[in-house]
Amino acid sequence: MRRRDFTTLLGSIGLLFIAPGFLSVARSQGAIDRLSLPASIDFNGESYRLSWSARPTPDYYKQEYLPPGQTNERFQRMVLIEAIVRGRGVNDAVTAQIDKLNKRKATDPTVNFGVLKNPKTEEAILDFILSARDPKGEEIVEWSAYRYAPLKGKGGASGVLLFGISHRAYGNETGSFLRALKSARSADINALAAQPLPAVRPME
Repeated sequence: MRRRDFTTLLGSIGLLFIAPGFLSVARSQGAIDRLSLPASIDFNGESYRLSWSARPTPDYYKQEYLPPGQTNERFQRMVLIEAIVRGRGVNDAVTAQIDKLNKRKATDPTVNFGVLKNPKTEEAILDFILSARDPKGEEIVEWSAYRYAPLKGKGGASGVLLFGISHRAYGNETGSFLRALKSARSADINALAAQPLPAVRPME
């Protein structure tokens, strides 16, 4: 799949989704595979290893992957895979997350997003940027792109698979990060659109 298969659904209006772990404290749960996936995921020529996972609800699974040497508390690049196995479709998930991030705009002027949709596959790609300050006052800027695909869930129920990428910069690096993003954004979205989606099998 290539980006040209996606058509613009919404313009740069708001934002999408508060990225997993954004300004969170250290993870209390470990790196347990809950989706029957390999310990390592390849994306755009780089290998990412499972670093954290959780099951917030019986029907919702989250896993995060990082390059060697990076941590969930302070990373530069991340791959994330999530699965909702019941009660949500792609449009439901996108709409709910747009609502959350539109509320964030009141306190984060950096918030902005774009949405692409592939009518053939019913998939959507949302890319967004947001910022915050950590407890010590250091600025963090994060750009992410999430690809949503329909997922056949429990008993044939409607579900959603998310394959996402996140890039971060901290402190004095945020200016150069934003300048480089202007050219890097398109290439990363193209790579995300072409990425083979994993075959997830959520564990009970």
